[in-house]
Order: sequence, then C-alpha cells, then structure tokens
Amino acid sequence: MMRQYIRHPVSVPIEVSLVNGPFLGDAPHASDLGVGGLAFSSSQKFEPGMLVHIRIAHTRPAFETEAKVVWCRSRQQGTDVGVAFLNEDDAYKARMVEQVCYIENYQHAVKRHEGRSLTPQEAAIEWVSKFAANFPK
Repeated sequence: MMRQYIRHPVSVPIEVSLVNGPFLGDAPHASDLGVGGLAFSSSQKFEPGMLVHIRIAHTRPAFETEAKVVWCRSRQQGTDVGVAFLNEDDAYKARMVEQVCYIENYQHAVKRHEGRSLTPQEAAIEWVSKFAANFPK
C-alpha cells in the first residue's frame, strides 16, 4: 500500500480511545500526519482492523476523527501504529493541523536559532511567506 501521509515535523500529543470504548491511558504522540491518516507510538496494544477515536487538542478547535488501525509494528517499548481516516472530510482538517504544527515548529526554531520571539500570528505570516509554496500537496 502506498504511503498516504507525509513526515510530520514535530511530535504532537494525541488522545486515542477505542470507538465506544475507554481512553487508552497513555498520551501517544503522532509522528506522521497527513491526508490518509496518521502514525503514532503507544504503550498500548492495537490490532489491525480496530476502530479508534483520535483527538488532537493541540489546535483550536481540536481535531477529532475516527480511524481504522491498518498496521502495527511491535518495538521494544510498545507499538508503532498506523491508522487511516474513515471520513474524507478529515483530509482537509488534517492538512490544517499539519500546517499549524509546521508553523509552531518554525516559531520555536526562530527563537532557538535567531533569538526572536514571534507571536503565533507573526510566525504564521513568516512561515506562509517563506514555505507555503513548498508545502506538500
């Protein structure tokens, strides 16, 4: 299956629960996010075919969707999990979440490397002028 999400620039905390089930306890971080779905690492066990509810409170309003687990890779301390969005409208929303994360990453990088403190709006304006044309389609 062709990869349908692109590498995410920062680690974004997400909440994962089983559809019609409990929050799964830990706070995994999305490592990949894009049009088709997202990937995250978790201490919980997942199986392909499971339906999960994903919430990313990092943005306002929070991004929420249901997704289907499509792959799992065991690792020494947990599992890497890939999920596919079930709702096509979530593609646009996921793209907006991704852009917010790029802008926030840019804001922190400018502070770290240049010593400039930017407001979120200033960072967004600079990021758009410098990088939006190259943002993956």
